Amino acid sequence: MVTQSDVRFPFAFRGPARWPLALLGVTPARAWLALSADRLEIRYGPWRLATTRGNVVGARRTGPYRWWRALGPRLSMADRGATFGTSVGPGVCLRFATPVPALAPGGWLRHPAVTVTVSDPDALVDALTHP
Repeated sequence: MVTQSDVRFPFAFRGPARWPLALLGVTPARAWLALSADRLEIRYGPWRLATTRGNVVGARRTGPYRWWRALGPRLSMADRGATFGTSVGPGVCLRFATPVPALAPGGWLRHPAVTVTVSDPDALVDALTHP
């Protein structure tokens, strides 16, 4: 749950992808990353990811991306990483010490990383690498 002390990073909605994403329930009001002293939570329409802040072992700016690899909720077949994308870039790839559930219901599929296309990727990387 998001509290007053959290820092919120809204997702970047650029270009024509906004309308198909809205059909999935991914809107600016329902797409954000919240960071507190001890938690990281991502809301991406009906999808959620939550973990401790200490589980985040890496954060780096990535992108730009090709639209077919970045828009929507995605699973990387190469490394099982998740993507929550709202634009073609830039974004941030977050790596986890212990994989976390995000894309599949029931938590049976766990992801070692997630890529997010937040509005201010540099501020997110800075917040995670310089607490």
